Amino acid sequence: MTPTMIRFTKMHGAGNDYIYVNTLLYNIPSPVEAAIKWSSRHKGIGSDGLVLIGRPVSADADFSMRIFNADGSEAMMCGNASRCIGKYLYEKGMTSSRTIRLETLSGIKTLNLHVCGQKVDSVTVDMLEPRFDVAGQFVPRTDAEAGGMLEAGGKLFKGTFVSMGNPHFVIFTDAEGLADVETYGRLLEHHEAFPARCNIEFAHLVEKDTLRTRVWERGSGITMACGTGACATAVAAAKLGVAGCSSKVVMDGGTLEIEWRETDNHVYLTGGAEFVFDGEIPLP
Repeated sequence: MTPTMIRFTKMHGAGNDYIYVNTLLYNIPSPVEAAIKWSSRHKGIGSDGLVLIGRPVSADADFSMRIFNADGSEAMMCGNASRCIGKYLYEKGMTSSRTIRLETLSGIKTLNLHVCGQKVDSVTVDMLEPRFDVAGQFVPRTDAEAGGMLEAGGKLFKGTFVSMGNPHFVIFTDAEGLADVETYGRLLEHHEAFPARCNIEFAHLVEKDTLRTRVWERGSGITMACGTGACATAVAAAKLGVAGCSSKVVMDGGTLEIEWRETDNHVYLTGGAEFVFDGEIPLP
């Protein structure tokens, strides 16, 4: 029996790469299995996960997005993937609108496309309001943990919990401390204070309103960039007085611009998106 072939597009936002499939054309009956198999860097396409573009449930949205990490777990939101979807929809002729309402598990996000000619140069995503106390995402067991002191691998870390629809724990350190993401990222992701696991950021102030951040992404490990992680880092920096309400976040794969607006308390993420290649692959 000939296997069903699926057309896919690989894209990245600041190096955060995903496999994109238009489910208006192709049905993916087992997205968890597909994400694990296709994301393999050695035996598959290679990516941080699988993104499915589809029809929304809500009448208030234009399209929907589902994201499955490289380990098959489903993510609630991804800022980099959202920007890539905006470019995908516009440049592949699925919409002519420069404002797209995208349905995600963490709400409907508005994408504003910055277009030059027929190409999308960058996308600004309204990431909605940050939260600092979300049931089931951060459950400290002691007063010290409630204050952001977590122990992992025999070392104490002082961090700030920020939810951008998905959970983040942002730790400010010196430049050398950014390497701790490699040793302690996995341990902190699975810390008992995070019942549903957590994204972990190690951040350092480079200069005024410019932050250097490395991220351990829940379900994917170290990634080149994380849009929600950049937002969480910028929000934590502003909250702690490390930086202002507008900042640049430099990640391993590129720089993202973040604005936490006082007018509506929303966080706005701006950055580029790039096509890598198109291809075909059989359903697993």
